[in-house]
Amino acid sequence: MSFNASVIAQDFPILSRKIRDGKRLVYLDSGATSQKPNVVIEAQSDFYRLHNAAAHRGAHQLAEEATDALEGARQIVASFINADVDEVVFTKSATEALNLVSYAMGNAEKGNRFHLSSRDGIVVTEMEHHANLIPWQQLAARTGASLSWFEVTPDGRLDLSNIASVITEKTKVVALTQQSNVLGTIIPLDEIVKRAHEVGAVVVLDACQSVPHMAVDVKALGIDFLAFSGHKTVGPTGIGIFWGRSELLAELPPFLTGGSMIENVTMTSATWAPAPRKFEAGVPNMAQAVGLGAALTYLTKIGMNQIHEHERALTEYLLNEFSTIDELKVIGPQDLHMRGGIVSFSVGEIHPHDLGQYLDSQGIAVRTGHHCAWPLTRKLGVPATTRASFYLYNTKDDLDALVAGIRGAQKYFG
Repeated sequence: MSFNASVIAQDFPILSRKIRDGKRLVYLDSGATSQKPNVVIEAQSDFYRLHNAAAHRGAHQLAEEATDALEGARQIVASFINADVDEVVFTKSATEALNLVSYAMGNAEKGNRFHLSSRDGIVVTEMEHHANLIPWQQLAARTGASLSWFEVTPDGRLDLSNIASVITEKTKVVALTQQSNVLGTIIPLDEIVKRAHEVGAVVVLDACQSVPHMAVDVKALGIDFLAFSGHKTVGPTGIGIFWGRSELLAELPPFLTGGSMIENVTMTSATWAPAPRKFEAGVPNMAQAVGLGAALTYLTKIGMNQIHEHERALTEYLLNEFSTIDELKVIGPQDLHMRGGIVSFSVGEIHPHDLGQYLDSQGIAVRTGHHCAWPLTRKLGVPATTRASFYLYNTKDDLDALVAGIRGAQKYFG
């Protein structure tokens, strides 16, 4: 199947909207949330219209259909990331998934491999989104474990020169992003995973900016846990994925307790069902899971490698165009080596918020601010940036509109 972003864009009804006095919508904020194709919208609607019931509850036909739909979506997710189906846990978001694993470790009793104390260490990076930083800060505070991190170089790469002194014999968890939501940097994961496993630590991967944009194989990566969000993968909001290796999920304590996640209950005690049910207390987000299944099926049909190459081509094109704009500074890697389709930048003395508002007046949607990565932007000396992030439905025409908008803003702000 040949890749044609203009044709693909026709699958996304919102992209045909006219905004701001009839201007064409140019959506360059997929790093925050992706737009949704008709097949995803229809899949959710059809679930509510035809199959709505509580999955894994009841023996009537609708309950059976809802259960089949939910478990069918779980199988789609497992295939998409090359996981075993019982390793896939539905959450409400990637943020909840990352909190799940951090809180579960905090609940681990002495003797459990995940129990942390003041003798243990947690490692993160300066690149992290707050969703993969604050949960580990809080776990360190609750357990007394030390928190350390890999620093970021001025060109937006991870500094691994001191890897042996950051990941030490006391390290029990290494939690890091696969691709920065600010810089687009893709990290050198192999070296980090190897070192972490040498000292017996587990690796938790925030894959929110990678799973939607490239082929991700959890077995090939050699990681231990992974989280990603549905809404960034052309799927619905209200659904996220937590994946873990089966033998680790068996040892990890539950995060939430209640219905569906139990094996047996008395008035004074309870035992837990095996994963994934152990981590899915309450009625699941069934329609959202069905929508996510439709989204991942849609992406699979197009081809993740084709999507990744398309975004690389867009990134190369935009970096070249940006090099012709006076006073524009790209924040992060200046080339295509180990980077994805996210470009953050500043333009002279124009405040990013002002630039974002001007671009919005031209129908161009970008993100401005610190992008939920305050330590990173402070480290780089840029308290705020403007960020353009692309996806499979973006074209060079969209990037030309962005470049024209930036030049217009320079004239407007003098």
